[in-house]
Amino acid sequence: MLPVVAYRRTLHQIPELDSRLPKTTAYVRSRLAAFGLEAVSPIPSSVCAFLDAGRAETAAFRADLDALPIPEATGLPYASVHPGAMHACGHDGHTAMLLALAEYAAAHKEELPRNALFLFQPAEETTGGAERLCASGLLEQHRTSRVFGLHLWPKLEAGAVYSRPGPLMARSNEVTVTITGKSVHLSRAAEGLDALTAGAEYLRRAYAMAERLPHSEPLVLRFGKMTSGTVRNAVSGKTVLEGSLRTYREETQALCRQGLEDIGRAIQRETGCGVEVHLSSGYPAVWNNEGLYEILRDSLETLRELESPALAAEDFSFYQRRVPGVFFFLGAGDVPELHAPEFCFDDAAVLPAGVEFLKQLLLLK
Repeated sequence: MLPVVAYRRTLHQIPELDSRLPKTTAYVRSRLAAFGLEAVSPIPSSVCAFLDAGRAETAAFRADLDALPIPEATGLPYASVHPGAMHACGHDGHTAMLLALAEYAAAHKEELPRNALFLFQPAEETTGGAERLCASGLLEQHRTSRVFGLHLWPKLEAGAVYSRPGPLMARSNEVTVTITGKSVHLSRAAEGLDALTAGAEYLRRAYAMAERLPHSEPLVLRFGKMTSGTVRNAVSGKTVLEGSLRTYREETQALCRQGLEDIGRAIQRETGCGVEVHLSSGYPAVWNNEGLYEILRDSLETLRELESPALAAEDFSFYQRRVPGVFFFLGAGDVPELHAPEFCFDDAAVLPAGVEFLKQLLLLK
């Protein structure tokens, strides 16, 4: 069994959530120590290692450590031993590939055109561990000039690597609209403030606003949950709408935020209900540095270009706000979707291809 496959299968059995990663970080530290690399933790539950090749600048490589609160349904012989937790997003594969790259780099230190910085971060799925790791100053401390990461991606050819210049993944903001009315019995409906009707009208106007925006890039505003009222024969006193906004450019996100807030004020004025509109800070869009991407496209024959960006979100974007960076999708083949309890892939075929691509990035002059 190839080392990268063994790493992945060990990690797959011990999925841990958010920043509570004692077994995962202990395993990563043990492997790095075996390669002769010293591990540090700039933020809790992170594991980072710097390989000093005596160069003036550094290339950073990132993997995410956390899993998802999903019961596994793959039937794999190395399935999760932690009930209710599973590596359903491929982070075990990302971490395994970065360990394999660190192992290779440590054995070929003299060949490296740059120093190498290996970043194993927590909480990609929850609170954005990348932002906190960037705030530690680690990238600047080691004179990082470029940063790379990749993500396993179903429905793309197994083992093939894809990316594109500019927008690759969306900015994600969770949208919560709370409408407070006045509940009365239906026999006295005129005395109440109907939060259900106000919520339905908010939803209609929000979708109409999104449709009017220019769609030069993909944009999604959808609400997946609406709760309202308590019983069938009383005016609803409260409605909560929960949805998500996915954009790429900051100006588009700001325009949508303003539109959602304006609709809230209008509904409040017209109905008398209180309307509160809240957007989470979310992750910025993953935006590949165009200059660095062009260098890679001209140098790496195996890199394939995507026609359009994805509407999923990723906190790798925080690294790109610090230094030029490019993110990639590693094809997992025709497998179940990410975050599905059945998600699995042919690790013996896919992961070695990913490691070879990472080596090309490591050795690129």
